[in-house]
Amino acid sequence: MSRYRPPRPKGSCYITPEGEKNLRDEVRQLWKIERPQVTATVHEAAKNGDRSENGDYIYGKRRLREIDGRVRFLTKRLEELTVVSHIPSDHSKVYFGAWVTVENDDGEECEYRIVGPDEFDLTQRKLSMDSPLAKAMLGKQLDDEVIVPTPKGAQTYYVIAIRYGN
Repeated sequence: MSRYRPPRPKGSCYITPEGEKNLRDEVRQLWKIERPQVTATVHEAAKNGDRSENGDYIYGKRRLREIDGRVRFLTKRLEELTVVSHIPSDHSKVYFGAWVTVENDDGEECEYRIVGPDEFDLTQRKLSMDSPLAKAMLGKQLDDEVIVPTPKGAQTYYVIAIRYGN
């Protein structure tokens, strides 16, 4: 049995200015602060001699590989991304960056911001534009019906508010 996994499809190449700033801050944090600290720890651990049983050395080298991999990924990804900083002139439709309030059939309301796949975070109510709900909402207007396919069957939502900005 092979360990091969097909590559994941790339997400959309759009990001908000706040999302770009967060990714650049993460690269700066990893490269300028965390990596030098781990490098110093590995350097000190290497002075102790036998590296095969030296936990600080082994785990420090592993952490350096993780940091380098993440920095490499973020740097390449930031080059590919397009920052969407303008607000559309038509505020009556749902576009990238919009805060959208939807209501389900039970009357429960949820508000989401449609963002790029690199910055989605459901705890902050940021929904990836590649998700089924966001795809269904894009281009809709107030009081439009949004039908989202789910494993349990199609769910229906209604757009009750659209706003732009923070």
